[in-house]
Amino acid sequence: MGIDEEGGTDWHALKAILKPPSSGQGVRSKRGPVHFRSADIREVACIAHVRRKFGDIHRAQGSAIADEAIRRIAQLYTVEKEARRSPPDRRIEIRQAKAKPDFDDLEIWLHAQLPRISGKSPLATAIRDALTRMARLRPYLDHGILELDSNTAERAMRSVAIVRKSYLFVGSQIGCRAAAIAYTLIETARLTGIDPLVWLADTLTRIPD
Repeated sequence: MGIDEEGGTDWHALKAILKPPSSGQGVRSKRGPVHFRSADIREVACIAHVRRKFGDIHRAQGSAIADEAIRRIAQLYTVEKEARRSPPDRRIEIRQAKAKPDFDDLEIWLHAQLPRISGKSPLATAIRDALTRMARLRPYLDHGILELDSNTAERAMRSVAIVRKSYLFVGSQIGCRAAAIAYTLIETARLTGIDPLVWLADTLTRIPD
């Protein structure tokens, strides 16, 4: 979102960094589709969204195929548990050695299930959706700073979404920037296991008057 000098939304500022609609890449907003100008921006998909659809089908239908998909995705999470809190280079090593074979097998297995079921079934829809995301899920295997899912980021954004109406009254671009800095510091403290309130109180006492 672009913010103008009065603190309001500047759609033209946003459009200035986006491609024309003919590019075919981008996101959709309330004002219609918008498109990234830079080809360097790549979407990375979230496997939790894939797993959620299979979970819904398994709860509704008791599908053995959906259950097996959940089990295979769980294997990827098991590897992530081992890789968590490791340096990026080490995470890549662990993922390449242990997660990549499971990831490749999952994609092959999903392709093999489609001919076995009705193409109009919810399960087939879930499988096709998963397969369309596989190429956008794969980058996490090669980049240690990427995550298997976006759950951490979504949890961090929840508190922002809860009070989003308050941001209509931050007053200015400076106010927006100050709020962004505050949220960044607080969420970074949480991610590193530090109590934000204790850290902030200590920091404020160290800042000279």
